[in-house]
Amino acid sequence: MSAYGNQMEREYSAQSVSSEGGSAMGSQFNMESVIYMSSCAATVFIGALVIVGILMMTLLISLTVMLQSCQSREAGVIESHHHHHHHHYDYCKMAALNTEISNYEADSLPEFCKEVAVNYIKEGHYMRELNNSVSLVEKYFNGVTPNDDGHDTVLIDIDDILPTKYLDSNPLLYGYNRFGCDDCVREAKHMKHVFLVELYKKLESGGWPLILLSRKPEKQREATIKNLKSAGCGGWSKLIMRSNEGMMTDTRDYFLKQKGSIESDGYNIRAVISSHMDMLVGPFVKTQNFKLPNPLPVAPTQITV
Repeated sequence: MSAYGNQMEREYSAQSVSSEGGSAMGSQFNMESVIYMSSCAATVFIGALVIVGILMMTLLISLTVMLQSCQSREAGVIESHHHHHHHHYDYCKMAALNTEISNYEADSLPEFCKEVAVNYIKEGHYMRELNNSVSLVEKYFNGVTPNDDGHDTVLIDIDDILPTKYLDSNPLLYGYNRFGCDDCVREAKHMKHVFLVELYKKLESGGWPLILLSRKPEKQREATIKNLKSAGCGGWSKLIMRSNEGMMTDTRDYFLKQKGSIESDGYNIRAVISSHMDMLVGPFVKTQNFKLPNPLPVAPTQITV
């Protein structure tokens, strides 16, 4: 090759090398630029995530604190309402018991006790107390048997057993429908009726002589017998109704006198079962008295005719 040709080839080679070197440098610059930009974006993205996370945690903590505060206030209101309701129930129960023991003037109880009595039935408290009371009676009689001489007897207040329609004439029950429970009185009496009919049948089938006492006048004897038999209650030893003279006396004095007559006839009164205190008073130390719960703070049915 000529000298000129060799020179041209060297110059061309030099240009090629120079061109390749420039391309490599350009590529390197572009790659570094891309890598640099990506790192910056990642930093910003991560920073944003951290900020968002902090904000979310702050919001979550705030919501948790607010929720706990609301729950605490709500629990406080519920607890306060429950405590208030329980206080009224305890007060009315004691007031009704003391009123019944003393003079039976149930209309002297505070008006709010009527609402308490309605809730007592509607919330199932009366059913539970009635069930527990009857269970106590049954437990007692499971452990004892009547003497063979036939002189042991159990006195039963049949005004607790008679059908509800027979006991609807109590004027002291007026006003309970204002508390949204027109049928509460009837329902409570029906519950008592069902429980006591079953208890009556168990005692009668267990061989216990039964003497039945009522506050009703003697002239209602036939209707009373009919109602007892229709309820499945029979086999009693005596059914004692009030005479015209007895209707003029206080029921406590009346029942006390009747108990004395029963014992004078040779009977040994082993137990008395009633939901009212007038039948449970007396000096009979050996007698087991069973006080059944009353559904409402009212006196026993008052019959004046």
